[in-house]
Amino acid sequence: MAQPESAQAAYDRYAAVYDEFNAQNDYELWLGEVLLPELEKRGLQKGCALDVGCGTGRAFDPLLERGWQVVGCDVSAGMLAAAERKFGSRVPLHNLDARELPAISPSDSDPASEAFDLVLILNDVVNYLIEDGDLERLFAGVKRNLNRDHGLAIFDASTFALFQAVFTSETSEEMNSRGFEWRSLTEKATPGAIHEGRLSGPKVETHVHRQRHWTAEEIRAALEANGLRALAALGQSEENGRILLADPADEEKAFKVIYIVAPA
Repeated sequence: MAQPESAQAAYDRYAAVYDEFNAQNDYELWLGEVLLPELEKRGLQKGCALDVGCGTGRAFDPLLERGWQVVGCDVSAGMLAAAERKFGSRVPLHNLDARELPAISPSDSDPASEAFDLVLILNDVVNYLIEDGDLERLFAGVKRNLNRDHGLAIFDASTFALFQAVFTSETSEEMNSRGFEWRSLTEKATPGAIHEGRLSGPKVETHVHRQRHWTAEEIRAALEANGLRALAALGQSEENGRILLADPADEEKAFKVIYIVAPA
C-alpha cells in the first residue's frame, strides 16, 4: 500500500495526469468570470499577480488574456515542468514551498514594481498545508509579497462538508468513470483533522494525498497574526454548471469558502 507522503511528492506523481484529471474544472469560468469580478468589487487594480501553488498553470490564461503580468510558484518540479511546456517564457516560474515564500520580484521589466497587486492561492493549496503553524507561514509570505496600499489576496478553503463527501466515501464513482480510482483512507471525517486518500490509475503512479480541514477560526487567527484581514468569506457551490457565491458562507451547504484578503 502507498504510504502517506508530502504534497510535493504526491504532485510530482500527479503531474503526468493533472490536466486530464481536472479537465472539467473551467478556470475561465471560475477565476475569469466569477472570482475576478468579486475582487474588482473590492478595489482590485490590474497589474502583477503571483499564483502560489500554480501547478500546471491553469489560472494563467484567464489572467494573461485580461492583461495581467503573472508569476507562478509551486513546490512540485513536475507540475512546474508542465506549466513551462504550456507557457514557456511568458510566465516566470519559481520552485518554492508556499510556506517559505521570499519576497519575489513581480516584473523583471519594471524594477520600480516591488509587490504584487494580486496573490492567488487556489484549488486546495491551503488544505495541503497540514502542520500546526503552516497557515501562519503561508500568510507571512503573502503579506511579504502583497502591495500594502491596494493589494488583494484570494484563496479557497474546503469546508467540512466537502471533507465528509470526499474523504469518507470508500471509492468515487465519478473518478472511476474517468479511468482513475480514488479510495479514501480515512474512516471518519473530523473537523480540524488530517484526512487521506489514495489516487491510482493506468497513467499515474499510485500515491497518497493528505489534506487538513482548517476551521474558519483557525484561518482568521492566522490571518490576523500576520497583519491581514478578510474582506469577505464567500460560500461557493455549483448548480447546473454555474458557480454560485453566497455571503455569508454556509459551511454546511458550500464545498469551499472563498476568502478575499487585504493588509490590515
